[in-house]
Amino acid sequence: MAVLITPALPNGFSPPETAPEEADEESLTHPLLNRLSRSASNNTSQVAIVGSSVCPIESLDYEIMENDYFKQDWRRGEKIQILQYVSMKWMMCFFIGLLVGLVGFCNNLAVENIAGMKFVVTSDMMLARRYTAAFLVFASSNFGLTLFASLITAFIAPEAAGSGIPEVKAYLNGVDAPAIFSLRTLFVKIVGSISAVSGSLVIGKAGPMVHTGACIAALMGQGGSKKYGLTWKWLKYFKNDRDRRDLVTCGSAAGMAAAFRAPVGGLLFALEEMASWWRSALLWRAFFTTAVVAIVLRALIDLCLSGKCGLFGKGGLIVFDVTSANSAYQIRDVPPVLFLAVIGGLWGSLYNFLQDWVLRIYNRINERGAVYKIVLALTVSIFTSCLLFGLPWLAPCRPCPSDTSEPCPTIGRNGNFKKFQCPPGHYNDLASLFFNTNDDAIKNLFSKDTDNEFHHLSMLIFFITCFFLSIFSYGIVAPAGLFVPVIVTGAAYGRFIGMLFGSHSTLNHGLFAVLGSASLLGGSMRMTVSLCVIILELTNDLLLLPLMMLVLLISKTVADAFNGNIYDLIMKAKGFPYLEGHAEPYLRQLSVSDVVTGPLQLFNGIEKVSNIVHILKTTGHNGFPVVDEPPLSEAPILFGLILRAHLVTLLKKKAFLQNPVPAGYDAFNQFSADEFAKKGLDYGDRVENIQLTDEEMDMFVDLHPFCNASPYTVLETMSLAKALMLFREVALRHLLVIPKVYGMIPVVGIITRHDFMPEHVLSLHPSLAKSKWKRLRFKLPRGIKFF
Repeated sequence: MAVLITPALPNGFSPPETAPEEADEESLTHPLLNRLSRSASNNTSQVAIVGSSVCPIESLDYEIMENDYFKQDWRRGEKIQILQYVSMKWMMCFFIGLLVGLVGFCNNLAVENIAGMKFVVTSDMMLARRYTAAFLVFASSNFGLTLFASLITAFIAPEAAGSGIPEVKAYLNGVDAPAIFSLRTLFVKIVGSISAVSGSLVIGKAGPMVHTGACIAALMGQGGSKKYGLTWKWLKYFKNDRDRRDLVTCGSAAGMAAAFRAPVGGLLFALEEMASWWRSALLWRAFFTTAVVAIVLRALIDLCLSGKCGLFGKGGLIVFDVTSANSAYQIRDVPPVLFLAVIGGLWGSLYNFLQDWVLRIYNRINERGAVYKIVLALTVSIFTSCLLFGLPWLAPCRPCPSDTSEPCPTIGRNGNFKKFQCPPGHYNDLASLFFNTNDDAIKNLFSKDTDNEFHHLSMLIFFITCFFLSIFSYGIVAPAGLFVPVIVTGAAYGRFIGMLFGSHSTLNHGLFAVLGSASLLGGSMRMTVSLCVIILELTNDLLLLPLMMLVLLISKTVADAFNGNIYDLIMKAKGFPYLEGHAEPYLRQLSVSDVVTGPLQLFNGIEKVSNIVHILKTTGHNGFPVVDEPPLSEAPILFGLILRAHLVTLLKKKAFLQNPVPAGYDAFNQFSADEFAKKGLDYGDRVENIQLTDEEMDMFVDLHPFCNASPYTVLETMSLAKALMLFREVALRHLLVIPKVYGMIPVVGIITRHDFMPEHVLSLHPSLAKSKWKRLRFKLPRGIKFF
């Protein structure tokens, strides 16, 4: 029979509704998310905002369930099967790199041609002095593209909204959300990203490319899409979350490599920012995947250089090298660079604070329904179009330089010298930045020997506009990334700093722009090694390496004093239970027994069917301890752990016994190891769909062959910080707590991911909130928090 145990809380502790220090932050989170999270209690299944919708989430089983069927399957495995398994992993990495490279190229090709045609038509009307018609064409094009992106996102795949990096990062940390890797999410991510970026929103395609790469890897890892009948039996080897996690890691690395044509940077991005678990074998496969991406992109770009790709071939981050190969700097250049790094870190922390605040407001708007989501996206599009078209009128016309190597003013798609409303022989420097894609604006800002092409007032306007537009554009119901907006904003900031220092530095303004991008990226993203390599691969200038390292280290250090990195803040706002790689100091003051809450559900080794059905229907737990009692054992002992999915499989197959006796080897004839493997990125069968008669409900099931007989266990007296390290490093979903002294109860409880969350721990022990690490914080006046 099932056993119910309700452990008592430690003396002197009473659980309040919320921890005092978390109350202010929680007040701006999604209201539905708050209600559902509280009702979930200590279940492993919770809810989070996935894309733009509130969805249930659950933890992943990265631990291999070593039951008798798993062991038997591996004993029967021959060397040829092991070789096939290893070879399949490398083959999958090759196909992931190939497909991600093709998608990355097609994304750039589509954006450059769609946005290019829009800018060409608008520029032609401006040359003809048809200003009103030019604005209507520009604004209506952006409106239509944004409307299309928001419609397909809101009604086909809400999970595709945003960059996708927080969702993928949470998945690699062990949190599964429905449909984040589905075929429809992949389709909307690709098409929606092209449409939204082409609509002149200040967003990027790097984040969506990371999510796209992860989607491709996940779909291939599960053998395709079962829902749409696109499956392949020869991909049946990857039936556990651990193999899929490795493939998704390779896919995310490939996505970043395809976004910037930075294979090593993409690999380091996956290592530094995305993956929670890493090993040398995964490093080799991820490196191979990004190398395939680089080769595919190089081959396709060479094809476009012959003029067969329309407007694509000269524009876009994916194809250019911008700085001088003989960059030189002196010791007197270090103080301006240090100043740029410190201020960049402050700007980055402010950017994160404002972005987090805006996202919490957007969450409240998005919960009202799809219509409100679309109206919000269209409002941002109209506002952006008005600013991009109206602000260049404030910039003074500048005479064309006599020593330029390109036509001035620029006629057509690319160039630094947009005529806009200026007379012949003059150009509008602000229009040269606004009337381009973000990729080409970065190219213009990074360009060498352009110190006199931009006015300091134009650069300041461009910086402030991009800073705030990028904040308000992220969070709408459309695929949108943060990398490119932060790069273009940082480039404008760096170039403005270069203008201020002028003759006090030997660095040209293009190099200041590169360092400005690094400082804002370091202050916002809080990465160092991967960002350094990505920017160096973009600019093809290794001589910048010492200055780049210095800027990234300083900006990250300054920004860390105020808040966390942008993706961690987004994950927290969305409600993902992400486990950090370090333990807070207050966790060392608690033992495991201090956070274990009940009731705990136990099964006997031979259990009655009706008890199994009742517990599965009345609880949301995923794992259940199995104990043996006399006469099966001399004293109550913990036999192992059994998963909900395995119990549902047993009920579905009706592997029942008339009497409570061990099934023996007869059970092996009814099942195969494949039936206990995870079927894919879905929730599988449900106990509510299984029909059982009254006679079957009175039968028994021998759970012994289906249990993981060697689960990870800890003593109830172990430090909670030590248990967290074990839980995270081994990538567990369940951690059994056993008593210090064995008695009538062989297991005290189960520790899951939820038990390590600060909100849960501090709700049980609010007095420990003072032991949390403190940061300097930007605080708004209390009245503003009501918005």
